[in-house]
Amino acid sequence: MIHRYRGPVHFVIFALLVVAFLPGCRKQSSEKEPITGKKYSIYAMMKNGKEYIFQTDSLHSGEINPEKSGARVVPAPLYYELIVRDGQYYSIDRRKSAFVRYKIADGEFVRDTAVAITGFSSVENYNWLSQDSLMILGYDDDARKVRYVKIDVRNLSVTQGTVPVPAPFGNYNWLSIGFSQFLENKLYIGYCYHTYTLDNYTTGDTIYTAILDYPELKPLKTLKDTRSVYPGGVNTRQSHSFVTENGDFYFIACPGIASGNYPQKPTGIFRIQKSHEEIDPAYFFNISASAIKNHGYGFWYVGKGKAIVRTERKGLYTGMKDHYKVPHFDFYLLDLEKQTTSRLPLPLDKGTSRQCVLVEDGKAYITVNSGNEGCYVWVLNPETGALKKGLKFSEDTEYILRLEPLTD
Repeated sequence: MIHRYRGPVHFVIFALLVVAFLPGCRKQSSEKEPITGKKYSIYAMMKNGKEYIFQTDSLHSGEINPEKSGARVVPAPLYYELIVRDGQYYSIDRRKSAFVRYKIADGEFVRDTAVAITGFSSVENYNWLSQDSLMILGYDDDARKVRYVKIDVRNLSVTQGTVPVPAPFGNYNWLSIGFSQFLENKLYIGYCYHTYTLDNYTTGDTIYTAILDYPELKPLKTLKDTRSVYPGGVNTRQSHSFVTENGDFYFIACPGIASGNYPQKPTGIFRIQKSHEEIDPAYFFNISASAIKNHGYGFWYVGKGKAIVRTERKGLYTGMKDHYKVPHFDFYLLDLEKQTTSRLPLPLDKGTSRQCVLVEDGKAYITVNSGNEGCYVWVLNPETGALKKGLKFSEDTEYILRLEPLTD
């Protein structure tokens, strides 16, 4: 169940999780009917390694047992690459070169239908072009090209092509797309280059941002910045960028060992101001030099100039072999303009890469896998700083891996 990955950065994480929690593929019989009309989707892994998806209307309170209330994911794992929209679930099956839609049937989360796509071994970044039109970007190692596929999810019709992002050069043999964002009829793509082998990799010292006209995808300019490395990350796994109410675009760069693996560079937040078409040279929120003093990865906007960042805490893990399973992550509330940080008084979290923050109606819902203190959804009011426990998960829950809205 371990396959050749599309890039070096997350291969170790994926392999460790699969080996450590390799679930059986035996089909379970169940009388549970498909669940419809709910507000939220949650993907959880149990301590026995089995994975479940369930849907709920409330995150504020109550207790849930995913194994009893959810649909078993068959085959697992899918938690890194799911795309959720309007109550539907999608991903790319790298082994069968297909875009897949899933469904809940007979108590299991299984493949519904699929359409063939070519040259796509990964999902690096995705964007919804409209309510029903999805665009996915990925690096094709064999062709040494960045590819796109546009999918009409109503009938699974596809259009494919390539994006004129320069191929790896010199000693570099891989490319990672860390963000893709449409701004004023232009497509911004942040990327970096790697040199990797099966057991090691390094990242180049430059962040590249291609600006392309859209929909022609004609290159207009390429921005470069060396203040940090590895812009963003795979956005099916967690958020790394966003656009604020006034049209400014922010992204985080992640040189920590779980992404860029260039730890001597700082984790930093960059800004592209509305209509400026350049990375703001006067703005750099240096997370590693702040009170956080560590590297961070996930980055979520909560409104009114504030964001949440999820950061490592040094000294609690020994390397990638235990990075995912040791509780060592903190959550900080950031003021982007003042460049200030405030640690949220949450238990230490575990799980290297998770879709773990959902923002709705002025509240931030944060899932925490704390180990000894259990798994909860926590509810934060960013305006007042008030924080309280919400939905509780049964004691046999190991990880809450994904939390997302079922409707937009």
